[in-house]
Amino acid sequence: MSDLHKWSPFHRWPDTSRTSPFDAFRRSPSDLMDFMDRFFQEENQPMPIRVEEFLDGNTLVIRAEAPGLDPDKDIDVSVVDGALQIRAERKEEKEEKGKDSYRSEFRYGSFLRTLPLPADVKEEDIKATYKDGVLEVRTPVPERALAESKATKLPITRE
Repeated sequence: MSDLHKWSPFHRWPDTSRTSPFDAFRRSPSDLMDFMDRFFQEENQPMPIRVEEFLDGNTLVIRAEAPGLDPDKDIDVSVVDGALQIRAERKEEKEEKGKDSYRSEFRYGSFLRTLPLPADVKEEDIKATYKDGVLEVRTPVPERALAESKATKLPITRE
């Protein structure tokens, strides 16, 4: 017979097969942010996609997490009002039928991320690729936009 334990959301179970729902918060700040996004998400609002954005020379590179998705069916990349829009939808269903049992699991979700593009980026120059669960979008950044976005390092004084 199993031992009964008083449940506490902050208790760490000695048995690793049982975990507190709050263990996700201890693992990673991004897990906490994902939970908060889901908690405050409106009913039909798509979840945001995690991305990284950086300049590689004169090329803007945007990488988005998209594991387990088929880029031909599940992912849509478009330019809307001067912004890059990445939309994805996941539909995963799994059924197991046994002699005396039936098990069904499903997971659905839609994801959306809109990122502003630099001025004067030409849509025909934007290229998207998908490899190993990562969607990568690359576009050359016009010289004028690079000149406008030069960062100036500010001194930090100690008090």
